[in-house]
Amino acid sequence: MKRLVLVVVMLAVVGAFTPTDAVAKKREQARREVLSRSRGYYKDLFMDGGVALTSRTFLPAVPFLGLSLEYFISAKGDSLAEKNASRQAAVFCGNEDDSNGWLLYPDGSPRYRMIYVNGGSAIKHARSMGEAAAEHIQKYVANGGSYLGTCAGAFIASKGGMDHKGKVHYGDKYWHLWQGFAHRTRLTKSSTAMQVERKSPLLRYFDFGGDYKIDSVRHNGGCYAYDGGAEGLVAGTEPLTRYVFKNNGKVKIDGKISSWAYKPSAESGRVVLCGSHPEAVGQGERLEYMSAMMLYAMDGNAKPTVKGDLQVGEVREMDKRTEDNDPAYTRIGDRQYHHFVVDVPRKCKKMTIKLDGYKGENNFDLTLCAKYGELAFHDNTLIKDVSRGCKKQLVVEKPRAGRWYVSVFCETTVNASVGRFGTYYRTNRRVLNGVPYKVVVEY
Repeated sequence: MKRLVLVVVMLAVVGAFTPTDAVAKKREQARREVLSRSRGYYKDLFMDGGVALTSRTFLPAVPFLGLSLEYFISAKGDSLAEKNASRQAAVFCGNEDDSNGWLLYPDGSPRYRMIYVNGGSAIKHARSMGEAAAEHIQKYVANGGSYLGTCAGAFIASKGGMDHKGKVHYGDKYWHLWQGFAHRTRLTKSSTAMQVERKSPLLRYFDFGGDYKIDSVRHNGGCYAYDGGAEGLVAGTEPLTRYVFKNNGKVKIDGKISSWAYKPSAESGRVVLCGSHPEAVGQGERLEYMSAMMLYAMDGNAKPTVKGDLQVGEVREMDKRTEDNDPAYTRIGDRQYHHFVVDVPRKCKKMTIKLDGYKGENNFDLTLCAKYGELAFHDNTLIKDVSRGCKKQLVVEKPRAGRWYVSVFCETTVNASVGRFGTYYRTNRRVLNGVPYKVVVEY
């Protein structure tokens, strides 16, 4: 009898605790997997606090998740209006030191994993950014970079803002990253609860107390995803949370989609939009909410691509500039990987891979890596040359027959500091226009 009671108690304990522990470990693993995919980006996150947006310099979710951050802010003072606009254009559209803008590498690939756009005035910010900046951001998302916007950041990423009468405003200035309308809530200086969808991907990362509800999320003139009309919700849109707000007056948002995600293709990044303001909270479920949206956005980064095949004995020259519009042969950016493949025949006695720079532009540090069967990175192969300079050589004796992957990595990067307009680059700015190199494989 005692043995039977003990078995029952043990089963009860296992039933009570093991599933919970297993789910918690699964969520922790999901977070780690997303955070581990930072290879090949200059940094994790760029924050836009530019003209007419909140000039935020700190995002609690960044240290909470252990991310790297750079940002642009609009400095205070009427006399700085022209400087704000000029500096903002240089960051997003480029200048003589950087023809691509900060968001993009010379070949058009995303330089950061994600851009976060603050609250404020979407209309004023869109106008201040102009068409050139909008095109850079659209290209950034289309080429695999992810986007998170809260309140104004959600409005500006849509086709337009819609009022309670169904009228669309200023859609021609918005960025159209999500092909739907952000409907105004008519709620200001307040807060709502958020109900997490039962199948929401945010639950991969946190359980939000186990009740699928997040209380007291700040709201000030935000939006929800419009799902009415003949077409309904834009195809491919994922509802993440819904508002919980009982009000018999003009604010009728209870059950409306308060945050949502959209990934138009496998090659693009993921767009995550939120009509409220969880971004400033440094603890509890609201911090987890913001962190979960960031994680899901970055989980939608496009996978690394291969530039092309290396033909035996044929030197591949990677010397094109951004303006040449030839990304397969464009220079490499700071902290970026370029990947290539080479097919090794049977009974190959020796494979030699050579890397070299160009005269006058070889005072940069490039790393050469090789690996059989999968993309080569610093941390997954021992076949690499990490010495200083551009000139490298790898020799593989009796290489395994089949597909090998070769990668070039740019170790040289800018030196960043923080000033009146947020992050600025002090030295090594030449690397922003890319480093040219040559690579060849010989048997």
